Amino acid sequence: MARRADLHLAALVVLLAAAPALSAAAGTIVFTTLGRTRYAFDVYALPLAPSLSASPAPELRLTDGASVNYNGNFAPSSAALLFVSERNGSLNVYLTPAPPSSSSASRREALEEENSAPPTPLLPWDPVALRDRPALTRDGSRLVYVSTAAPAPAPRRSWAAVYATHLPSGRATRLTPPGVADFSPALSPSGDWTAAASPGEAGWAGEVQDLRTDVYVFRTDDGSRRKLLVKDGGWPCWADDATLFFHRRDSDGWYGVYRAKIEVSDDGLLAAASSVERVTPPGFHAFTPAASPGAPGLVAVATRRPGSDYRHIEVIDLTSGANNAAYFEVTRPVAPRAHHFNPFVSPDGARVGYHRCRGSGNGDSPLLLESLKSPAPESLFRIDGSYPSFSPDGKRIAFVGLPGLYVVNSDGSGGRRKIFSGNAFPTSWDWKRKGVIYTSIGPDFASEGTEVDVVAVSLGDEDDGGGGGVSQISIKKLTIGGENNAFPSPSPDGKWLVFRSGRSGHKNLYIMDAEDGEAGGIRRLTDGPWTDTMCNWSPDGEWIAFASDRHNPGGGSFAIYMIHPNGTGLRRVVHSADGGRTNHPWFSPDSKRMVFTSDLAAVSAEPISNPHHYQPYGEIFTINIDGSGLQRLTHNSFEDGTPSWTAQFLEPRDVGETLRASGSCEFQDCHWLSIEDDAQPAHYGLRYAHGNKKIGC
Repeated sequence: MARRADLHLAALVVLLAAAPALSAAAGTIVFTTLGRTRYAFDVYALPLAPSLSASPAPELRLTDGASVNYNGNFAPSSAALLFVSERNGSLNVYLTPAPPSSSSASRREALEEENSAPPTPLLPWDPVALRDRPALTRDGSRLVYVSTAAPAPAPRRSWAAVYATHLPSGRATRLTPPGVADFSPALSPSGDWTAAASPGEAGWAGEVQDLRTDVYVFRTDDGSRRKLLVKDGGWPCWADDATLFFHRRDSDGWYGVYRAKIEVSDDGLLAAASSVERVTPPGFHAFTPAASPGAPGLVAVATRRPGSDYRHIEVIDLTSGANNAAYFEVTRPVAPRAHHFNPFVSPDGARVGYHRCRGSGNGDSPLLLESLKSPAPESLFRIDGSYPSFSPDGKRIAFVGLPGLYVVNSDGSGGRRKIFSGNAFPTSWDWKRKGVIYTSIGPDFASEGTEVDVVAVSLGDEDDGGGGGVSQISIKKLTIGGENNAFPSPSPDGKWLVFRSGRSGHKNLYIMDAEDGEAGGIRRLTDGPWTDTMCNWSPDGEWIAFASDRHNPGGGSFAIYMIHPNGTGLRRVVHSADGGRTNHPWFSPDSKRMVFTSDLAAVSAEPISNPHHYQPYGEIFTINIDGSGLQRLTHNSFEDGTPSWTAQFLEPRDVGETLRASGSCEFQDCHWLSIEDDAQPAHYGLRYAHGNKKIGC
């Protein structure tokens, strides 16, 4: 059976292109995206050149405060802003007017008000593609961007590729060769060339920090003349048609920015990189560079410096050489306690843009339930929480906050209700006993012998739909011994509960009495020196799905298997590839399909360009239980996971606007950028243009 599933995956492109076509609504899928509900990003700009005034220049918001707006870029005239937005449940590239560079500070609020008109989408809506990193050619006729519109030819290969769309005709051309992934494209000032970071034919090797990419250049009109320009580099940007900046992480552990000079042949073709020079010293992180012909000698970068928990935008003046570079702080004087991402410089060299969280003081917190456009018949929602599950009638959702266990009404009424304040994971509802939720309490991601127990939480509010008092809640411990018992899932007849336990020294599956726990009877379902976990019982009672590394115990690779509750019929349903991770299966209401999260599509962007994601390759997929009909539901550069499925079909209008997330701007920067004070290399003194201030790094 495992061989049969692998053959299905060999035809990945065909399967994904021929997604199941169901005529009737097939329920609702809800999942979590790590941190995404807290972003509330907008695009901002500040003067590129330092101000002679003692007070910092006022920051100008360039986007309208709707949804999540990021990865901006000025149009060639500097009079318009390109940016990526996730509004209307989909992801697209938008264009909006940009205020003139000479606008006075006193007109800041008026300019933001003028700029509040809805922006213009530049590409037709596509429910099955990411669009990112936009740039326009000088005449404004061609848009260059990243898209995941076409499946990769094999599992664990990125779908990210560079496209150019001729806007007057709408004709799109793929510039990236088939079977290859490209990230972070940058358009040369002439528009003739595009540079991108690419792993080439080697593909993705599972990295979640700095990708193993090289810098390639190719013709913008058709992708021809593709050339490897620089080994080991990412996030390229052009200072002029013969100068590229890029970042890389060196053996000293620091991200640094480099400058490459390009040889241009007599016929105007790019020949090779004649010199590559590191322009930022070790001792601090510098990455995602941005430059412009309008600001010769200047490059904007994002930095993480010792003593700071935030990434900020700085401008480096290289006119006197890299060894005598001056550093201008841009964002720290204005917003010292906010992360600033992915700078870009206007063509006239007057402004540097970036995106950051607009904060709770500028608009409401995002919705706890966010409706997304779905390529499938199922309704698709993102939740501000983890391990969500619907009650059998679809009226309530349980989820965890890591820590905390919560219940909300799925229509948004009544607000969230905190059931348990400790650490709990995951959630599932009893099919027969109303208001009973199963979860496990204790540390997550722990060893086999760690004390974690399965419990049944009775809400005690059968008649009021979720408004009962805390005193009515009761918690019953179902497992004995506490050897990492977790992931409970009840049988549809309400009699049994499957869960994973580490009691044998390995995490395997067990079935116990749903009401009395181990005291009412227990039997072992799987047995072996591997990890079987994340189990889910099918609504028809026939199957139990679970994630396992039994094909390579301890190797970190997980696939999805199914087994009958009596221990027969074991087979593998889906496996992304050796080293791949496919997890968190959940059956469809008719038990014929399942939803899960996987690295089947690898990563869609350089992870350093986002806030922290442990597994930025996570996307949501569905598949038939025989291994056919694979379909990708989500396309983004974040970590999607822990999906569940209910028979009830929710529409955006079914979810009240009053149900808000628990906060905005509550996320972390990439963990690998953190700097420990006791692990600093030798002192590096850097000259700041303001007062020649020395900063020890």
